[in-house]
Amino acid sequence: MHPAAEHSPLGKSSEYIATYTPSLLFPIARAAKWAELGLTAQTLPYKGVDFWNCYELSWLLPSGKPVVAIGEFCIPAESPNIIESKSFKLYLNSLNQTAFADRQQVQATLEKDLSAAAGMPVGVRIRSLADIEGEGVASLPGTCVDDLDVSISSYDRPQPELLRCDASRVVEESLHSHLLKSNCPVTSQPDWGSVVVQYRGAVLDHASFLEYIVSFRQHSDFHEQCVERIFLDLQCLLKPEHLTVYARYVRRGGLDINPYRSTEMLDVDNRRLARQ
Repeated sequence: MHPAAEHSPLGKSSEYIATYTPSLLFPIARAAKWAELGLTAQTLPYKGVDFWNCYELSWLLPSGKPVVAIGEFCIPAESPNIIESKSFKLYLNSLNQTAFADRQQVQATLEKDLSAAAGMPVGVRIRSLADIEGEGVASLPGTCVDDLDVSISSYDRPQPELLRCDASRVVEESLHSHLLKSNCPVTSQPDWGSVVVQYRGAVLDHASFLEYIVSFRQHSDFHEQCVERIFLDLQCLLKPEHLTVYARYVRRGGLDINPYRSTEMLDVDNRRLARQ
């Protein structure tokens, strides 16, 4: 368990507070998990963001009439803190019975509070249901490896030793799998996701990539750290010219978390997948 997570509201009974309470947000420093991966804030080998999408965003107009919307939050991957997900949810619920002058005031409030918790400016976009409906559902790029015929017996920890490549050849390709699963390090509840790898480097053996992704199945870690671990393991193996790893996780409690890590500046497609 993350040393700070035991003090968070995650896995504990919580009172539903329906009026604006920014103190509900619980930041967790990234430094401890970076240290596990041999990283510091000064040595991060990637750029990136964590996209959070909230499908249960609501507040009151001055007239008392409720509004519903969808919130999109962009947290820099290099920010000092992640925001613990249950505290994020409790904070958002505290807007439900709070009156705001207009949507711009809601957005400004969210930007201020979330940036303070993350320790770095957080981008906020409030979107209508019609906006999301108009975008439709996205498909992941590249080749899906899920139908490969592999035998798997390792599920308890990520096993980079399973990964294989052909260093004599260089390719540029995109791979994805919908079989990513890990467990919450506090509650042990399952986190389901789809993962994408885009790279130019030594040829990654597709079957070994699938075996490796499935080895996360009983592993306990936060979404962000799972993606960072995959990025580092592939970077070590492939010695790529460029590498992008991202995961689209299934929502829990109205929130989905989508970490992106890359050697390049990213233009992120944040459209939801069929399971989101």
